[in-house]
Amino acid sequence: MRLNAGTVHSLPADVIRPSYAVAEQKCGIVHLGIGAFHRAHQAEYTDLAMSQGDRDWRICGVSLRSAGVRNQLEPQDGLYTVTQKSAGAAKTSLVGSIAQVLVAPENPEAVVAALASADTHIVTLTVTEKGYCQGAGGALDETNEAVATELAGGDPASIYGYLAQAMERRKAAGLGALTLLSCDNLAQNGKQLERLLLAFLERSNPELAAWCAANCTFPSSMVDRIVPATTGKDLDLLAERLGVRDEGAVFTEAFSQWVIEDVFAGARPKWENAGAQLVQDVHPYETAKLRMLNGAHSAMAYLGLERGLVFVHEAMQHDAIRQLVGRLMRVEAASSLSPAPGQDLAGYADRLKERFDNPALEHRLVQIAMDGSQKIPQRWLETLAFHQQDGGDCPALLEALASWIVHVRGGSANVNDPMAGRLAQLWSEEGMAGIVPALVGRGGMFASSYIADEPTISHLQRLVAARSD
Repeated sequence: MRLNAGTVHSLPADVIRPSYAVAEQKCGIVHLGIGAFHRAHQAEYTDLAMSQGDRDWRICGVSLRSAGVRNQLEPQDGLYTVTQKSAGAAKTSLVGSIAQVLVAPENPEAVVAALASADTHIVTLTVTEKGYCQGAGGALDETNEAVATELAGGDPASIYGYLAQAMERRKAAGLGALTLLSCDNLAQNGKQLERLLLAFLERSNPELAAWCAANCTFPSSMVDRIVPATTGKDLDLLAERLGVRDEGAVFTEAFSQWVIEDVFAGARPKWENAGAQLVQDVHPYETAKLRMLNGAHSAMAYLGLERGLVFVHEAMQHDAIRQLVGRLMRVEAASSLSPAPGQDLAGYADRLKERFDNPALEHRLVQIAMDGSQKIPQRWLETLAFHQQDGGDCPALLEALASWIVHVRGGSANVNDPMAGRLAQLWSEEGMAGIVPALVGRGGMFASSYIADEPTISHLQRLVAARSD
């Protein structure tokens, strides 16, 4: 028996349910890039806000590539569960905030129409770093296949093409006041989205670019919740407990954080009633998260995979990795930050350690290791650049960087990166003697984020060579 509106009544009494009439709520949000993280984070915050009395903030989710999430949720009337896993008893909540899921390649017109609807006040995004189509130096990559096709007048395929067509319709209909809220792990993600979208519009339709600048806001936000990939075993055990099958279920930790810059163009959900923080400046929070949490996660991924480990909690049980992660968070990353008043970085590191140690949360290292070339500039290289200026030492980050350099050499099924081919080719061309300067030396691939000095390059070369024996 499948979870849906007709079987909700059979759920166990301990499952937390929405307190609002789910089917009676209109959509007020379109979310681009619907996946497990969104369902365990922004969609749950929205569900909780409506349970606190907010109305008409259901979500039209958009998958920009596959039909997987649509196929999970459509037979379930958009309903799914979020289960918090910890050392104690699991806690499961039913979420009703997702009204429908569109698959963009199947029906681009439906996506544009949803974005252009007068009922849509907010567009949220979790499209990962590569979804922003940034090229060298962070500029819009006009050679990207999707972007190039759109700029040539082709059908929408990237976030920019869909947003551009929708804004054209909103402008023609006299609609404005649209908030575009990035929830991706990019520093100053709102400003980056604004800069890249306006660059696209100025290239394709300068008049529309001016309209967008006048009618849209781009709050930055910081999101934090560990959401491992759901496994078949997870779904089977949940079905035994609930008595119904939930193919859209997500599993996560108890901890959740959402810090949002309070610059909305119009109406918004009262997310603060669900625990979100509305602030004037997100930067101190997102920088701490990127450098301390995400930086530690990426370090554990590559250091753990090279030792044959599978899960985050296993990496934390390895003495050498645990020590490196502790130093990375508490010494190297934390000292590179300027915290907001009252922001306790030592306490934050303590909470991160507790979360990493959670054995019930089977967070796979290979999942974290994906798309490393898009992540390490913000997670590691900015910290290295900071300490290069103040003369600080970063042995933990250099160990992690060496592991990543070996990881992307190629020949492993674990390498899942949009630049995998280019990195493997660079290894082939430069070899052991030249790969480090080709990546982080002057003129190297990541020179816009960090340029290592000669002693650091020599040290990294020794670390890489030791891992390649």
